[in-house]
Amino acid sequence: MAKGVNTASDLRAKTPDELDDLLIALRREQFNLRFQRATGQAEGVARVRQVRRDIARLKTIVGERQRASARTERGS
Repeated sequence: MAKGVNTASDLRAKTPDELDDLLIALRREQFNLRFQRATGQAEGVARVRQVRRDIARLKTIVGERQRASARTERGS
């Protein structure tokens, strides 16, 4: 997802480890984009918004999985 846009269905197909790696990569990119903007080097300001939304989408899916696993553990 470094340059492309992943849909929620693409993210749901990934393993938890892949999602964690993706979240780390997106956070790193977000930091770099903020740093570039602060130093006046930012060219693609729309990418900041896209990365922020990708992080939110990813965290939503991780949260859904955590709630689903908690629900199944509680039901057993």
